[in-house]
Amino acid sequence: MNDDDQYFETTDLGLSTTIVTLGFRLHSLDRSNPSRVKFVFRREDKLEDIVRAYWQKELSVEPLGYFNNVKLMKNRIYSR
Repeated sequence: MNDDDQYFETTDLGLSTTIVTLGFRLHSLDRSNPSRVKFVFRREDKLEDIVRAYWQKELSVEPLGYFNNVKLMKNRIYSR
């Protein structure tokens, strides 16, 4: 298994926040592109199902938890 198989990456803030709100841990941020930050997650059971369900508009999350996680994710983006 190579690194590409072990990690899921996205630049989508909404998807990343949803993943975190549903209990997955953000592994790291990839800042190699100066104009976009990639959110990096370890691939775990159900992660791919959540990503698919997100794009198919089949998920619900707790609103206050989601909002608080948006603030935390933005903090991660803008802090060095």
